[in-house]
Amino acid sequence: PAEAPSSGDGAEPGAPRERRRRRGRARARTEALLHTLKRSRRVKANDRERNRMHHLNAALDELRSVLPTFPDDTKLTKIETLRFAYNYIWALSETLRLA
Repeated sequence: PAEAPSSGDGAEPGAPRERRRRRGRARARTEALLHTLKRSRRVKANDRERNRMHHLNAALDELRSVLPTFPDDTKLTKIETLRFAYNYIWALSETLRLA
């Protein structure tokens, strides 16, 4: 008796599976190519992070330049700069509210 094909993938347990065809732009990649792609992506990610930190540090330097600090040669840390700016803005707002 001939068996009707099942609705699954047609492979019996233990039988060698056929490779599925890839669609679109995906294609088989060698280990060396994968390593090169991963390295390239990591380099690009590092560049983006370096640029992000550069812009963040520049913005914090600009913020430090408008905050009153004593003495003037004191450089606040990042978190100190943010906290000081918050408190300074709050104090100015309170001054305006009470005036």
